[in-house]
Amino acid sequence: MNKFHYTGQAQEIIFGVGAITQIGEAADRFGWQRLMLCTSPSLRPAGHVAPLETALGSRLVVSYEQVKAHVPDFQLAEALEMAQAAEIEAVIGLGGGSCIGMAKAVSLALEVERTGRPAQPVRAGFPTDQPLVPTVAVPTTYAGSEMTPIYGVTHHEHGSARKITVRDAKVTPKLAIYDPNLTLDLPPAVTAATGINALAHCIEAVYSITRNPLSTAAALAGVRHISRALLRCHRQGDDVEARTEMLLGAHLAGASLATVAMGLHHGLCHVLGGTAGVPHGVANSIILPHAMRFNLDTTAPQLAQVALAMDIPPGQSDAAMAEAAAQHVYELVAQLGLPQRLGEVGVKEADLPHLAETALKSAAVQNNPKPITEAAQAEAVFRAAW
Repeated sequence: MNKFHYTGQAQEIIFGVGAITQIGEAADRFGWQRLMLCTSPSLRPAGHVAPLETALGSRLVVSYEQVKAHVPDFQLAEALEMAQAAEIEAVIGLGGGSCIGMAKAVSLALEVERTGRPAQPVRAGFPTDQPLVPTVAVPTTYAGSEMTPIYGVTHHEHGSARKITVRDAKVTPKLAIYDPNLTLDLPPAVTAATGINALAHCIEAVYSITRNPLSTAAALAGVRHISRALLRCHRQGDDVEARTEMLLGAHLAGASLATVAMGLHHGLCHVLGGTAGVPHGVANSIILPHAMRFNLDTTAPQLAQVALAMDIPPGQSDAAMAEAAAQHVYELVAQLGLPQRLGEVGVKEADLPHLAETALKSAAVQNNPKPITEAAQAEAVFRAAW
């Protein structure tokens, strides 16, 4: 790695058991007096909204608590209308990747409205540009969106759906609060799926075409923590020590992905989510080992480092270590009880060519370390996973 170029993110990170109680103090430091909450319907009954409400008091002026997976465009319109009416100064995403993604989408949409620009994503003129309406992220899963300048919105038109990914420095959350207590009741299936999602972030960061020394160090450390903690969290969800280590791994995974370009794996997963309706974590569990194998001849040295971080014994060639890493992921997915085939989650074989054509338009797919120039390459990965 003799050449690299990246922009660091300006964020405040608060990590630790009980950290959610510090959100009021943090809001005071930033000077926010009118905040909006975006979350999913399950978080209030679980008791995770109440601590936030207590800590913020009257500063929490509006809540949108219906967030669905993959941030549907019609829900964004509803949340945006509420945010405009409440004249909010910051927006909180409490939950998984979709809740945090909704907060990011509202933030950027408000910037469009308040600057009077055309209804297109407002791109930062410089990587250090600051948002008019900052985002606060409080993750309750391991999806990693709290660290990245990325979100996706699923657009519905002409009877079809397509998830479009936006990358903009302005939507990187200014504040991320990690509280392991918020993950203790995460169901085993969601623990498993979002944990594999975090692992996928690390693996794509390790061999990204724009990797840098910090992203690689964070990614490999993330692999080590996730490999040690994920099965423990899945088997005993109330293990605070394991949950804390897993959340640390997810933080490092998000940090590793924040400054690099995504590749084939994430591009295919976004298509499966936005077009085929496959939950993002489940798509990750199915696609990841096959994407690793597709890229193996180009990325073997990097995947060999991943294998070592997974405690796979050294002494083999890079290619053999890389294959062992892919097989390890496949077996881990099985141990977690996650789907391993697209056919198991309702994807029809006849849909694969269309999904591949859609994937070819993805910027992530175009940024893959092994060049992808035709839909047949993406379709081959889908078929291997089907």
